[in-house]
Amino acid sequence: MQQIDFYMVDAFSTTTFGGNAAAVCPLTEWLPDETLLKMSKQHNQSETAYFVPTENGFELRWFTTQGEINLCGHATLAAAHVIFEHLDYPADIIHFATRFVGPLTVARRGEWLTLDFPAWGTEPVTPPSLLLDALGITEYKDVRVGRDYMVVLDNQQQVDALRPNIHAMLPLGKMVCVTAAGEGKYDFVSRFFCPGEAVAEDPVTGSAHSMLIPYWAEKLNKTEMLAHQGAERGGELRCQSVGERVHIGGQATTYLLGKVLLRQNVLNTSHYKTHQSG
Repeated sequence: MQQIDFYMVDAFSTTTFGGNAAAVCPLTEWLPDETLLKMSKQHNQSETAYFVPTENGFELRWFTTQGEINLCGHATLAAAHVIFEHLDYPADIIHFATRFVGPLTVARRGEWLTLDFPAWGTEPVTPPSLLLDALGITEYKDVRVGRDYMVVLDNQQQVDALRPNIHAMLPLGKMVCVTAAGEGKYDFVSRFFCPGEAVAEDPVTGSAHSMLIPYWAEKLNKTEMLAHQGAERGGELRCQSVGERVHIGGQATTYLLGKVLLRQNVLNTSHYKTHQSG
């Protein structure tokens, strides 16, 4: 029987039940993709981060309950939190190698962790009627598309008031981010909808800010911004536009520690023995 450490972390939060929860499993070597996916389905979180140590840092991969994805911000933050807080990592910068987006780094300064991610461009697009219908809107300022759809509304109140039919978005084949200029201390706000995933609305989506930061940096003529994502449960992000990169800062809190027990005769079956939470 193989034992694997298991962590659940509230990313982009300083309190329990805030931000966005992610599962994290440190590995000594890669397990078969089928096993990683079945573990992720068992965890039933929006994402599970898996990492393996290398000479220069760690290889990092992310799985939803549906399969492997190209980038996940909050699970990267959660993985870095585990490495710094629970694995006694001595340096202040973690170097991650990834399959789809190349090298990523996470830097620690006090309680804040800063992700160095690629900046993603978006293109204006005529919105499909299905998109507007599912969001329950008829008016918008801008609609753009990149990895995801990005819908820009007039103000924060409109973003907060959305009650979308997320299941109806499935035929779009993309996730949907809705954003607007912020009020008070926030430069911009957003919400992120994930049709077909275990978590229908992602509370805080680090990777979405790879496209939000360049957009709002241009619109607001600012390179440093403070953002908030989420409705009922959400989090705060320190954002910086740095040419072809973006820096996304946040904090994280450990919620649960446990063990995954993989029996050798059925490596695709996992069971938990939780021995601490808080």
